[in-house]
Amino acid sequence: MSKRVLLGLLLACGLTAPALAQAPKTGGAINAVIQPEPPGLMLAQIQNGPTQMVSGNIFEGLLRYSPKLEPQPELAESWSVSEDAKTYTFKLKKGVTWHDGKPFTAADVLFSIEMLKQTHARARNNLAQVEKVEAPDDYTVVFTLKQPFGPFLGIFEVGSMPMVPKHLYEGTDWKTNPYNNAPVGTGPFMFKEWQKGSFIRLVKNPNYHEKGKPYLDEIYWQVIPDAAARAVAYETGKVDVLPGGSVENFDVPRLSKLKDTCVTGAGWEFFSPLAWLWLNNRQGPLADKRVRQAIMYAIDRDFAKDVIWNGLGKVATGPSASTIKFYTDDVKKYPYDPAKAKALLKEAGYKGEKIRLLPLAYGETWQRWGEAVKQNLQDVGMTIETIATDVAGGNQKIAEWDYDIAFTYLYQYGDPALGVGRNYVSSAIAKGQMFNNVEGYSNPEIDKLFADGAVATPDSKRKEIYEKAQKILVEDVPVAWMLELQFPTIMRCKVKNLITTGIGVNDGFKDAWLDK
Repeated sequence: MSKRVLLGLLLACGLTAPALAQAPKTGGAINAVIQPEPPGLMLAQIQNGPTQMVSGNIFEGLLRYSPKLEPQPELAESWSVSEDAKTYTFKLKKGVTWHDGKPFTAADVLFSIEMLKQTHARARNNLAQVEKVEAPDDYTVVFTLKQPFGPFLGIFEVGSMPMVPKHLYEGTDWKTNPYNNAPVGTGPFMFKEWQKGSFIRLVKNPNYHEKGKPYLDEIYWQVIPDAAARAVAYETGKVDVLPGGSVENFDVPRLSKLKDTCVTGAGWEFFSPLAWLWLNNRQGPLADKRVRQAIMYAIDRDFAKDVIWNGLGKVATGPSASTIKFYTDDVKKYPYDPAKAKALLKEAGYKGEKIRLLPLAYGETWQRWGEAVKQNLQDVGMTIETIATDVAGGNQKIAEWDYDIAFTYLYQYGDPALGVGRNYVSSAIAKGQMFNNVEGYSNPEIDKLFADGAVATPDSKRKEIYEKAQKILVEDVPVAWMLELQFPTIMRCKVKNLITTGIGVNDGFKDAWLDK
């Protein structure tokens, strides 16, 4: 679905400026699909997509981000930066309470930061440039950096740095704390109940710190394991919102044409999801760069985009999505060229050794993609064995490096220092962890470029550094980049103002209302 088609659907559904200017109405419930069912809701400990989609409406960060990734107030009402760009002072909003009525203060911020350093890999990386964090009073937090860090103001959204109630977690075993199963945040909605395999229910926070919000009384997150059944649930009126990725891509055009249905591709700007194949660089044929390059030439990515993803994507050129800072397409190109792939395999001395392929167990689209990639690789003479597993099993295999090729998609968080470097620097090789450098690629020059790029000034210098890093990585092919993904959200046109930020549904329900 092209941007033009999405825009046409938006206009047809009335999502224009006058519609957004309507006075919000209060009350009512929204039923939204959550897929797959999250493993838990404690956002400081679990960072997968379904957890954030639900818990981003329970917890909050210091800041929110506009679709243009501009920082906006949340739990921090204002902030300032010193002239040397090393001191960031946040003024916290007064009168904010946790869902149990206790006040939110700077002590919670300090506690959350210390907790996240131990439980949240991305937060730990984002905070690496922080020398100290202080609270001169209950409503002021001061971050002092070791050196200037350009993307620092981009690390405070709810999924990257959720605030945790100190009074409920201090002195406890964080992993077994009972509030992990009944989370307490400061957000617009409060956790009410979870019937496993059926639904998660959130209810309005009557003491929310933004007067008049939220407008809705409750949200039901419906758990429907089968993709066809999720589509039927929307068609029959059981659910009102299908967040991006809820239904198979081939169903998107059909569902989009239903009466009183609105569609938008907005709400993914902060994430910029990029799909690729992990390639285990450590041993066997894939340790040879020529074999990895052959894989890039062997795979028909245009077919994947046009047929498997129904046009909902863009062929990736390298480690950065085209929507984030400092992207360049001035890199080595890998068009679909089976003959070139065969020549590289021959040059590398590949003799038909078995290579294990681990698809992503996220539904039929990903299954079809796995089959297509397997066929592409077999067509150039590679011996491919598909390893079937569920999501948890696949995550475990990848984290333990027990794979040869594996599907994934990751978020990029608007800046290469926040969401790109973590997959390629040597310091991010850590067995047992997901979403870091699980491919085992190690290049001292890349390590230095990402280290320098994170702290360089001005932005023109950062651009120069990251463009050089992209060129090196695309030559080395530590992973096989596939597509920049698009995940349109489908909803009843009576659902208004759901997507207002760069993370969309993940923190959008406080602004949403029903035009009943």
